[in-house]
Amino acid sequence: MPFRNADKMLRQILTASKTIALVGASKKPERDSNHIMGFLLSLGYNVVPVNPLLAHAGDTIFDKKVYATLKDIPEPIDMVDIFRRSDQAGGVVDEAIAIGAKCVWLQEGVVDEDAAQRALDAGLLVAMDTCPYVEIPRLGIDGPDD
Repeated sequence: MPFRNADKMLRQILTASKTIALVGASKKPERDSNHIMGFLLSLGYNVVPVNPLLAHAGDTIFDKKVYATLKDIPEPIDMVDIFRRSDQAGGVVDEAIAIGAKCVWLQEGVVDEDAAQRALDAGLLVAMDTCPYVEIPRLGIDGPDD
C-alpha cells in the first residue's frame, strides 16, 4: 500500500521539530531549497544546511555553517528535510535513521516508498512528496512549539 501523508503526522512533525537538517541546501536564491530554508528560519526553526561541496568550501547559507553530511552535525536533529532526487533519497533516509533523527521529510516530487517504510519501521515520523511551505499555512502552524 503506498504511503499517504496524514495531517496528524504532518502537524506533529512541524510543531515538535525544532532543529531541521536540510539536505541539498543551496546558496542560490532561485533554488527551492534556499527559499524553504529562509522560510523555515523566519518561523523560528533552527535549520542546519547540508551540502558536501559547500561544506568543503567553508561556505555558509543564511549565516549558518554548512555541513558535509548528517553525521557531521554536532547537535541532535529532529527532522531531516530532503531536497535530493528520489533515487538518492533512500541513502539520506538511512543516514537520518543512523543519526537518530525523529522524522524525515521528502520534498515535493521526492518519492521513495521503500525508504519511507524503513523510516517508519525505525520509529521515525515521515512526510513524503509535499512541502512545509504548503503544509505550514494549510495546517495553521506558526512555527515549532516552545
